[in-house]
Amino acid sequence: MTFLANLAPEIRQYLIVTGNYWAFTLTDGALRMLVVLHFHQLGYSPLEIALLFLFYEVFGVVTNLLGGWLGARIGLNRTMNIGLGLQVAALLMLLVPATMLTVPWVMAAQALSGIAKDLNKMSAKSSVKLLVPSDAEGKLYQWVAILTGSKNALKGAGFFLGGALLTLLGFQMALLAMATVLGLVWLTSLLLLKKELGKAKNKPKFRHVFSKSAAINYLSAARMFLFGARDVWFVVALPVYLASSFGWDHWSVGGFLALWIIGYGVIQSIAPLFTGKKSGRLPGGREAFFWALGLMLIPVVIAISLRNGLYPQTLFLGGLLIFGGVFAINSSLHSYLIVSFASADGVSLDVGFYYMANAMGRLIGTLLSGYLFQLYGMGSCLWVSAVFLALAAALSLCLSRH
Repeated sequence: MTFLANLAPEIRQYLIVTGNYWAFTLTDGALRMLVVLHFHQLGYSPLEIALLFLFYEVFGVVTNLLGGWLGARIGLNRTMNIGLGLQVAALLMLLVPATMLTVPWVMAAQALSGIAKDLNKMSAKSSVKLLVPSDAEGKLYQWVAILTGSKNALKGAGFFLGGALLTLLGFQMALLAMATVLGLVWLTSLLLLKKELGKAKNKPKFRHVFSKSAAINYLSAARMFLFGARDVWFVVALPVYLASSFGWDHWSVGGFLALWIIGYGVIQSIAPLFTGKKSGRLPGGREAFFWALGLMLIPVVIAISLRNGLYPQTLFLGGLLIFGGVFAINSSLHSYLIVSFASADGVSLDVGFYYMANAMGRLIGTLLSGYLFQLYGMGSCLWVSAVFLALAAALSLCLSRH
């Protein structure tokens, strides 16, 4: 507490927001792994386990759209604290006796967790805009990159945490431990997070949730295709492909994906080093176009190698690692641009609309991932990914005119 009190106000608030986001992200990743492993042990099929997370993704679209409007009306401190409280409630919901852990009940808990996650994320990303002086765009990019990258690295760490807690404590005690720790974080946030942070001077009407800015509309559409391009082969197709084609066991698949996400987060944190910071330039639509175009080539190369049997395992795994690194730079670049473009008064409206598009891309990619892989195999997922990335690049080129 004394350490925080001696810091500059904007640094202090940034650390509180980041700490909230980190604590939430750890529990989010751990909860997902707990649910997957626990219900796998109970004999649930992969499709039944996937259905447990359906509402988690669906409510992400709705929450981002409404959450930005809500944040502008009541303040980002309140929406962040609501998100933390809802996550504690979602964890406690799963503490019921095993006989009550039905699919509808777990889906409802995951829906609550999905709402909590997107309220927390929208609040954290929007808050950074308000904590950095308007003439310090370089610092804004750096702070957004650190917040975004650390979140993904911690989500990967959360996968490990979930497996470790399940092994050491069991399902219910693991949930209780996470709910207790996150509850303490929530109480601390209620006391320390600045009041009225992000509250718009003029209360926006509901119709204002749809952005009127051409730049934000182009960027949001590009974001939708960017994340659709990742999830169309990453969410369902990739773990099944690694297990069925390469013969990996569940722990190998889960560990590899966790390390992939951690590495992806680390690169996001240092993305400014790759996009012009050394030369003193700040990135814009032109850089977003070229990075998306470069990313598009990776699934094309992997798809050709699989079709022709050219070192399929080596090129597939190597391509996956390269894709993760280049995708991380694309994602961090987009995250900076939306915060930079957003209006300072009611910033959460623009950021919420943008992350609604992000959630829509994840939902589309998730559904296509299972459908295309089941009918046509991994190659079809990779080609659709390349098409989505071409669309993201084209939209970024339009963005460079604004």
